[in-house]
Amino acid sequence: MSSSVQVAPTRMSLTIYKTKRVGAKKGFELLKKKADALKMRFQAMLREIQKTKTAMSHEAAEAFFSLTQAQYAAGDFRNKVIESVTTAEIRMRNRIDNVAGVKLPVFTEVEVSRDKSDNIGLSGGGGKIQLCREKFRTLLSALIKLASLQTSFLTLDEALKVTNRRVNALDNVTIPRIETTISYISRELDELEREDFVRIKKVQANKILQQKQEILNKNAQQKTPTDITEVLVHSGGIPNNTFNPFDQDDSFGNVASDRDIMAPYEIAADVDIIF
Repeated sequence: MSSSVQVAPTRMSLTIYKTKRVGAKKGFELLKKKADALKMRFQAMLREIQKTKTAMSHEAAEAFFSLTQAQYAAGDFRNKVIESVTTAEIRMRNRIDNVAGVKLPVFTEVEVSRDKSDNIGLSGGGGKIQLCREKFRTLLSALIKLASLQTSFLTLDEALKVTNRRVNALDNVTIPRIETTISYISRELDELEREDFVRIKKVQANKILQQKQEILNKNAQQKTPTDITEVLVHSGGIPNNTFNPFDQDDSFGNVASDRDIMAPYEIAADVDIIF
């Protein structure tokens, strides 16, 4: 598995690498289709080359056999042929064939003019010479076709190798590395999100505690003297039966309560006093 790329784990980096992953997968699909198209053309061209070579071997045998027959019938006519030829009868034209973006050279045969050497061998063996001439013309056409196929075959083979290397690189290196990087960034972002969540919860808890403490302090500052007395009574600072000057009668606002102010002294009188 390919190692991830060293990158900062941010949302922007995650978006960038997700975009790269989409582009890499799209490029992989296109290159895969291109490789399949080139492979089909490669196999078809290979079959055509084998077929052309097989046919050419038979045509070459017939052409040279007809040459032997012509030489036997008309003698050595090589010098006469050379003297009669002024221009090339057949020329070759080069064009470019595009296959899945790959430019393949294709050679085509172009007949310029007929050679005026029909009078060769009129004295004897003229028919054999013309037959030899046609056989070699057919052989030349087969050679041009074979040269075109082999040249295109070599170009196509090189393009197919390059395309396959790119497909393998995308499938085995680039896409897995991007996937690993995306997984790493996602894990880091999840961890940061959990840390932020815990941090926020702690801040909220501290804030709630602070608010409660402020409320308690505020309530303590706002307590009345009656509340303070009640606190002292409950704590044992003032007896419950002791006169409290802050207690007021419910029916009379300026009259002390019905609490017996002599109760402490009466309790003390019950004790025997020794002089």
